[in-house]
Amino acid sequence: MKNRSLIASTAISGLLALGLATSANAAQDGAKEKCYGVAKAAQNDCAANGHSCQGQAKTDNDPAEWKYLPKGECEPAGGKTSAPGSSM
Repeated sequence: MKNRSLIASTAISGLLALGLATSANAAQDGAKEKCYGVAKAAQNDCAANGHSCQGQAKTDNDPAEWKYLPKGECEPAGGKTSAPGSSM
């Protein structure tokens, strides 16, 4: 009986830990924004500028390339939170 109790409490603890880790990741993802003009060559986060994949930026700090940064850190890093030519 003690074995069953130990297995059950271990399983419950594992599920609780997994839930907390998932919540932390979701909160972290929600606190990011696209930052244009700060991505280094081959370090952009997604499609832009005529290509369809991350990591394909050809030059450093291209204003059309973007990278996710924590919310509020884009402009201090020298970037913009809106795409070039957009009215945002």
